[in-house]
Amino acid sequence: MERLFITGIGTDVGKTFVSAILTEALQADYWKPVQAGLTPTTDAATVRGLVQNPVSRFWPERHRLQLPASPHAAAAAEGITLRPADFQLPATDNHLLVEGAGGLLVPLAPGFLIADLAQQLALDVVVVSRNYLGSINHTLLTLEALQARGLRVRGLVFNGEPTPATEEFITAHTGVPVMPRVLFESEVTSAVVSRYAAEFRAWFGL
Repeated sequence: MERLFITGIGTDVGKTFVSAILTEALQADYWKPVQAGLTPTTDAATVRGLVQNPVSRFWPERHRLQLPASPHAAAAAEGITLRPADFQLPATDNHLLVEGAGGLLVPLAPGFLIADLAQQLALDVVVVSRNYLGSINHTLLTLEALQARGLRVRGLVFNGEPTPATEEFITAHTGVPVMPRVLFESEVTSAVVSRYAAEFRAWFGL
């Protein structure tokens, strides 16, 4: 069974879109441990609306925080401290997708980062990268932080229009497996997710 933690090189790089694609491709269960910001919708609600298969189960967030901010700040605003003991994997025999919040070093609490959560849950990691000025640095730093924690990178997803010079450097420098590309989509629908899911299923050999 695939047990995957989805992270990005920063905020708004397409992590939730890729999570929906992977959930559909694997007919996996989906879990977002911490949701910071509840309007206009949540990441779990977005993924649920894009996934069509009848197998996936959507597990409730452990913490749903009102403020759209870093989880440690959103929790503090409600007088809550997020603790490692709060987080246990859902009891499922299915494939499982766990979506993080923001980038790998986003704080959940003092001394407790998203990277620490991924390490605690002992999941392989999928990294979503989007091209922008500085994205090489952010991608390499993310991959280096994962390596330093002994976390296996299951795959790297490039999101957006191809940028060969950037992507070739990252892949040659790191040697990480590259998953199918996700392009910019003016509208993300369940049909779009299903189309990409077919490519990802082939990548997994399903």
